[in-house]
Amino acid sequence: MTFDVRRFDIYRKVPKDLTQPTYTGAFISICCCVFMLFLFLSELTGFITTEIVNELYVDDPDKDSGGKIDVSLNISLPNLHCDLVGLDIQDEMGRHEVGHIDNSMKIPLNNGYGCRFEGEFSINKVPGNFHVSTHGATAQPQNPDMTHVIHKLAFGDKLQVELVQGAFNALGGANRLQSNALASHDYILKIVPTVYEDLGGKQRFSYQYTVANKEYVAYSHTGRIIPAIWFRYDLSPITVKYTERRQPLYRFITTICAIIGGTFTVAGIIDSCIFTASEAWKKIQLGKMS
Repeated sequence: MTFDVRRFDIYRKVPKDLTQPTYTGAFISICCCVFMLFLFLSELTGFITTEIVNELYVDDPDKDSGGKIDVSLNISLPNLHCDLVGLDIQDEMGRHEVGHIDNSMKIPLNNGYGCRFEGEFSINKVPGNFHVSTHGATAQPQNPDMTHVIHKLAFGDKLQVELVQGAFNALGGANRLQSNALASHDYILKIVPTVYEDLGGKQRFSYQYTVANKEYVAYSHTGRIIPAIWFRYDLSPITVKYTERRQPLYRFITTICAIIGGTFTVAGIIDSCIFTASEAWKKIQLGKMS
């Protein structure tokens, strides 16, 4: 007695001469194939596409920064001479720097009557402010004009990711040229730490911020008007993290198998029901004829 491994075949084959093709079965088969192709392409697109997942947590994400945040500022003051424009920085750790000049550049505008200030500097991760003013000038002007346009104010690394829509340069494009020339401007910033992690696990640290502003006329103790452009900031304890993710291969394969198996099963049930109903109808008609 020989052992026949074919006994374990659960996919028994039916001879072709015992099968019967029908127009209904052909139509259902074509629809089934088209439907499976559509679902396969949809799943393939989802598998290839990178998904951005965001989460919130309480922590300092960039512990290797030494407690510093890089700042990039680009602002134009079309009615204030470059010799008068300066950047001052102060915070709750006791820092008080007047006339910061490192990594900064002043570009004359309007034939020297105006100035564009571009600077990169760092601030401590504590509440504080930095402001554009004439405080560091050798001689204070009589009526300094602080009307301005902010081209850029950004914190941390620059993120250029299409799927991440954040307020990384919320003040970019702010125009105060129609404001009172002698008014001071207060921009109150709430800085939110932001982490972006790509598929390779590399992290980039940036900061989003919300802003509120007010405009007022400030007088010194001598009664003089000394306007300035203030950026007062505080840090949020909440960190926003964006993570790139891609669907695992095993999940993609599982989904494709489910699509194929499920479609064939449902199509087979529909075809069987239609065929059974059709045969029953034929028998009824034959019975009436006899």
